[in-house]
Amino acid sequence: MLALARALLARPELMLLDEPSMGLAPIIVKQVFEIIRQLNLAGTTILLVEQNASAALKVAHRAYVMESGRIVASGSAVDIARDERTTKAYLS
Repeated sequence: MLALARALLARPELMLLDEPSMGLAPIIVKQVFEIIRQLNLAGTTILLVEQNASAALKVAHRAYVMESGRIVASGSAVDIARDERTTKAYLS
């Protein structure tokens, strides 16, 4: 939360967030992703790198799935979340 607050002081147009949920309690993860969603709605572009695919897809517009350094799936977050192969491999 503190890192997000510090980054927002500069009023960025773009924020790169690398694993913002790592090591956080589930209740805090929900809060962080709600803040990310609100920042985006307010006009800040967010580039999010996150292993918690379920949480990331709930706030994303577009998604890219990487495996061993290669993009194996891309598209709208809704399409990625609904894709059976993606769901089996990364979301179950």
